[in-house]
Amino acid sequence: MIQFLIDEKPAVVVQFSPTQDGGTVFGTSFGSYKAGEPTPPPTVVITSEHYNRIARLLEHKMPVKLEFDIRAQVGQQEEQSFNIVAEIPGGRKKDEVVMIGGHFDSWHGGTGATDNATGSSVAIEAMRILKSLNVQMDRTVRLALWSGEEEGLLGSIAYVKNHFADRADMRMKPEYAKLSAYYNDDSGSGKFRGIGVAGNDLAKPIFEAWLAPFHDLGATAVTGVSSESNRPPGGTDSTSFDYVGLPGFGFNQDPLEYGTRTHHSNMDVYDRVQKGDVMEAAAIEAAFAYHTAMRAEMMPRVPTPKPRPWPER
Repeated sequence: MIQFLIDEKPAVVVQFSPTQDGGTVFGTSFGSYKAGEPTPPPTVVITSEHYNRIARLLEHKMPVKLEFDIRAQVGQQEEQSFNIVAEIPGGRKKDEVVMIGGHFDSWHGGTGATDNATGSSVAIEAMRILKSLNVQMDRTVRLALWSGEEEGLLGSIAYVKNHFADRADMRMKPEYAKLSAYYNDDSGSGKFRGIGVAGNDLAKPIFEAWLAPFHDLGATAVTGVSSESNRPPGGTDSTSFDYVGLPGFGFNQDPLEYGTRTHHSNMDVYDRVQKGDVMEAAAIEAAFAYHTAMRAEMMPRVPTPKPRPWPER
């Protein structure tokens, strides 16, 4: 499609998303993030109501004049990025690690409040809770806020490659045996309703016990108890760990208006954040990190996968 448009040489490409209404605009990207790949023509996304009016006028052979002021630059080189990492050192098992986090990047239509400032804030607040308790945890608890998730899990994949294993060859680094679990939050501002185990059946009874004190908050469900070793690429940063056989888990949340209003849209702003739900989520995530850090054994794992290419997104 991009090559077709390059050949046609339009002044601008106008799009709309079929899921949007009421002034919400879902606009992300139309080209590749990789340097050197074809750059599409200038592209805009407008509301479906405005788009439909243009289409109706054209159907009636009435001339339509549109005016845009688009100022953008596309670099020809790979850009550098970074992850944000912090930790609370452990005690007698400090070389073993529990990780929590979410992605720190966002799309340009809004401010990224629900995708994923809430997930980043929950992880930061969970760390503050653990630090304020002033208890010595056995394992080190590490926070990671990932960059480049929206382009293809780039930050978390790079971290997994550098510290644990490259999915392409599955040669395990020393730290591979030292990670107990990674917990991720990247589903908007909705209330935590439980957690997914991504095919790790042995984790189910552990998580059910840890969720019991939070049933009054509505966090009760443990989902995804089945083999997912052949599942297609996708998801969020926890899957970067799953891809190399490490325990990566994502919390399940109320969808609220995430898929219909705020996800990658101009409505992804602070006003859409549910403050109370985010506070509860931080308490639950802190509890999971604490239990994992203090558990006698490491979290159970799925069988180590065979080498295969990393996913393209």
